[in-house]
This record gives sequence, C-alpha cells and structure tokens, in this order.
Amino acid sequence: MSTETYSATAVSDDMIARFSRVPAANVGDAQERFGIIAGLRPIWAGAAVTGRAYTVWTRSGDNLYIHKALDDARPGDVIVVNGSGDDTRALIGDLIGIRAKSLGIAGFVIDGAVRDADALAELGLPVFARSVTPAGPYKNGPGRLNEPVALGGVVVSPGDIIVADADGVVVVKSADVDDVIVAAEEVVAREASKRESFSARSH
Repeated sequence: MSTETYSATAVSDDMIARFSRVPAANVGDAQERFGIIAGLRPIWAGAAVTGRAYTVWTRSGDNLYIHKALDDARPGDVIVVNGSGDDTRALIGDLIGIRAKSLGIAGFVIDGAVRDADALAELGLPVFARSVTPAGPYKNGPGRLNEPVALGGVVVSPGDIIVADADGVVVVKSADVDDVIVAAEEVVAREASKRESFSARSH
C-alpha cells in the first residue's frame, strides 16, 4: 500500500491546455493508436476532460481508496481508477462527485462501474467508465495510490496526461508530451485542410 504524498510531474498547465484543444481521436492518431483505453465512455453526453492522472488501484467493487485519493489529489487532476473492469458495483456516485467537484478535481476515468449518472451530469463532472449500475460499493479496501495502474491493457502512471471526450479516453506518457502534442496538432491541421478541400469540391 502506497502512503507517499502525491507529487505532480513537470507537465505544465500550458501543455495541458494545448492538449485540451485536440480531440482524443487525434491524440490517438499522433501516437499511432497507442494509449487508447478500450471500452471506456462518457457517462453523460458532452463530457470531456484533460488533465494529469492521479492513479488509484482498488479491489473490485470497493471504493475506500477513491475516498483516500480525494484527500491527496490536487485541483485539476483526473482520478484514474483500476477497478478491474468490474461492473457489479459502482465505484463512485453523486456524493463522491460533489466532494470531488468542491476540491477542483477535473474528472474521473474508471475501469469499472459508476452510478447516479444524471446527478453527475447536473454537476458537470466529467466521468468516464465501463458501465453504470445502481449497486453501491464496499468500503473495506485494500488499495494503492499514486502508482502505475493498468486500465484495459493500457498502463497509466501518475502525472501522465489524460485526454477524454465523446470518443473515449487516451493516455499520453508524461515523458512524451512534447513530441505528441506537436504531432497531434499537425493531425488536426491536416484534417482541417482536408475538410476544407472536400467542402470546396461539393459546391
């Protein structure tokens, strides 16, 4: 069990802002389709989030360490949870959502289930998960904080960049952000040029 104090990496706020302007699909394109977490979707329409990952590894159906993460994570962080893909019990709902929102947490990415989807939408808290269920969680542990975790076969380390929108969730390793953002912005520019060309041909 990790008890280390969370320390964000050197990825700057300006860099996060640049990634926030790039669709998740284009970030995936820029990484040759690596870093895409399969099967995770926004639980409400229009949800999108970009930020540094604060990682949680918890036993299936148990959210004790998500509560602990809220004591340690920083404003702007995205809490990323390896819940083993379990869809039988929700790992967060609106009560955790309200607390997270008050702390400035940017959103959640959960390899597992959540609940209170409408309430989380009303909060405007971006949540990406594998499924939704009304069943609540256990609160017994164990768990780990701020260590590398795996979601859908993709490793996420503390401080990696999460880019998530209607298409799903993409992870960018913190060591690669400089190269990936340049490539992603080039993808955006190329696609914009193609759209203009196609539009011109249709008139």
